[in-house]
Amino acid sequence: MSTGHARPATAGAWTGASVSRREDPRLLSGHGHFTDDFALPGMLHAQFVRSSVAHAEVTSLDLAAVRRVPGVVAAFSAEDLGLADITARLGRPLTEFVPTGMPVLAREKVRYAGEPLAVVVARDAYAAEDGVEAARVTYASLPPVVSEEQALAPGAPLVHEEATANTLLDVSMFATEGIDATFGEAPCVVHVETRTGRQNALPLETRGVVADWDHREEQLVLRTSTQVPHQVRTAAARCLGLDERAVRVVVPDMGGGFGQKCVVGREEIAAGAAALRLGRPVKWIEDRKDALSASFLAREQHYDVRAAFDAEGHILGLDASVVCDMGAYSCYPFTAGIEPLMASTEMPGVYKVPAYRVRARAVTTNKAPTAPYRGVSRPQYVMVMERLFERAARELGLGSTEIRRRNLITQFPYTGVNNVTYDPGSYLESLNLCESVLKDEGWYGTKEKASAEGRHIGIGYCCFSERTGYGSAAFAQRKMEVVPGFDISEVRMDTSGALVVTTGTMSHGQSHETTMAQIAADELGLDIGKVRIHQGDTDRITYGWGTFASRSIAIGGSAVRLAAGKLGEKLKAIAASVLEVPPEELELGQGLVRRPADGRSVPYEELADIAYLKSHLLPKDVEPGLTATATFDVLNDGTFSNATHGVVVELHEGTGQVEILRYVCVEDCGVAINPKVVEGQTRGGIAQGIAGALFEQVTYDEQGAPSAVSFMEYKVPTALEIPEVAIHHLETPCAFTETGAKGVGEGGTIGAPGAVLNAVNDALLPTGVELDDTPITPETVVSALEHTP
Repeated sequence: MSTGHARPATAGAWTGASVSRREDPRLLSGHGHFTDDFALPGMLHAQFVRSSVAHAEVTSLDLAAVRRVPGVVAAFSAEDLGLADITARLGRPLTEFVPTGMPVLAREKVRYAGEPLAVVVARDAYAAEDGVEAARVTYASLPPVVSEEQALAPGAPLVHEEATANTLLDVSMFATEGIDATFGEAPCVVHVETRTGRQNALPLETRGVVADWDHREEQLVLRTSTQVPHQVRTAAARCLGLDERAVRVVVPDMGGGFGQKCVVGREEIAAGAAALRLGRPVKWIEDRKDALSASFLAREQHYDVRAAFDAEGHILGLDASVVCDMGAYSCYPFTAGIEPLMASTEMPGVYKVPAYRVRARAVTTNKAPTAPYRGVSRPQYVMVMERLFERAARELGLGSTEIRRRNLITQFPYTGVNNVTYDPGSYLESLNLCESVLKDEGWYGTKEKASAEGRHIGIGYCCFSERTGYGSAAFAQRKMEVVPGFDISEVRMDTSGALVVTTGTMSHGQSHETTMAQIAADELGLDIGKVRIHQGDTDRITYGWGTFASRSIAIGGSAVRLAAGKLGEKLKAIAASVLEVPPEELELGQGLVRRPADGRSVPYEELADIAYLKSHLLPKDVEPGLTATATFDVLNDGTFSNATHGVVVELHEGTGQVEILRYVCVEDCGVAINPKVVEGQTRGGIAQGIAGALFEQVTYDEQGAPSAVSFMEYKVPTALEIPEVAIHHLETPCAFTETGAKGVGEGGTIGAPGAVLNAVNDALLPTGVELDDTPITPETVVSALEHTP
């Protein structure tokens, strides 16, 4: 089968090549293997009895009728299973952060509609659903808290008794001395208040698990769809009271995650507990209704921000309040602090902000809990910053791109008022190129002509950086009890000269089987077809933090390169003995160790034979076998990709419909290991960003019932609404990673909402209407126009 090779296998040949994805032949021919594809002998099926109310004491939970349903094998409550809570913590005082345990199954109280109360196990999924219907639960209703305003109101009902004022996190940071005077004396002060809608990450494959006890290994095996297999292992072992060795997590092919699967869910642990109790495999696959309404959600945030400018348009200060509605529980391991801490630390972004003050809060409400979703607060705070610059530009009579040019960071490294040091990027260059593309394509002329015809066309920009490759130091600054960061890779060559590479990252669509192989093949001068990537198995992978925050290539890829480099040095040491020359006279390439001086060489297969089958011929200081392990961690503030997005929209005033006419993205992710993969990640991210800007939102009624329980209510854009995206690449190699690469996975999502919102407001400019909230629905636009003074 063709692997789509695009270049010869010489050292350095693979990096930068748009190699076809090695995953695709398997996946497109129906040979992928996902969680739901597992069918083990004697396997049972699980579904969950879920709360029908948002906030109540559970006065009784009767499962007797459930156990009489034909096909039902067992039904377990929290009392039956006796599991420890899932508790995420920060090392902060209680005045700043309040930890709250999330029970695997709710006990005396339910805190959101859809919260699991019991697990029903049956011979098939249909019988399990019938069993769920037979459960009898009675409640003593409590007043639901369904908004930030209700949560923070004096005397509000408490979601958690220990979290007074319904606040899980409350931190004030970066209060620059004299900032009040800065605002008092500034000739221009602008204000933006915005709210962003609650969203669902909506991976194509819902969550799921197949749990089974392996008697031979004395292990509970969880085959599950997760971005963080080692963290699932840790949480499951602690909840179940098992040694961590006794839990193995295996991730098969995975149909998306986008952050929803980078936290530990309750259902996979409950299914594991049921499998232990019954001594049979148990499968749970989330249905779409539960995925939409009861799974981890994201995004609902409120920003109230002021910015001070001088008369020439230079920003003088930033004063912000951030409130994130995190739902009923902290997610593990990141906690409810992940969204507000991200926003408060990184809000200044690509701009030279000299003075900064921020208060960031996470409130708890009777809604499904939130998890990180692609971008993690950056789509929101970037949108706010871009709105501030647009507003200041109008007040000062400056062009929207000109005011950005006056404030963009251009000298690197740059340490900001937020105590973050930015590595070199192309902030100004990306803006200039993006604007030039739209001008050269004639969109400014099109806008003027449309205006004369009474049509509303707008052009909007968004400049931003994407902090990627967060190392341990960056996460430790948040005072996380569980501190992610490093990655480990093992590289092993067999006697045929083929390579097996392990990585602690976890692909859920990012093409790791291709890009990681490109890195290893380059380092060792191998054909990419000789390299096999292994990931997602806690027994085969030493340790890993999984995939999130665009860390995989920046950190995981760096570990792969280091490990491959170590193996290369061992190959040279063995070859030096064979050729009787110093190892420093040798180089790797085309599956050989070669001495350029005289052209003599030894193929890897011959060296592997010596390492494994003729170890008596090894040099005295070289151990048998061909394996090498390396770790990598970014010890500074991380790396920063950057981009500028430019959008042209037409606003149809009669219907309120927003039509995207053109979308241009200029991105810089350092060295692009595979430009085709980079473009795919960027386009996919932009589609999700547009979805948040124009379509997707989960709302709740006064009783805390979610509005979106099917795709009839939850509006997801189709290919008809997502435009063609023109992508232009700049390249500023990263000095802090082994490959020169920076992350790119979240950038598309980060830039799209701000660019689209600015374009819509540019189109609305003649009407006097301004919009700051997302999603921008047709109803929103029409209502705003109808209420224009």
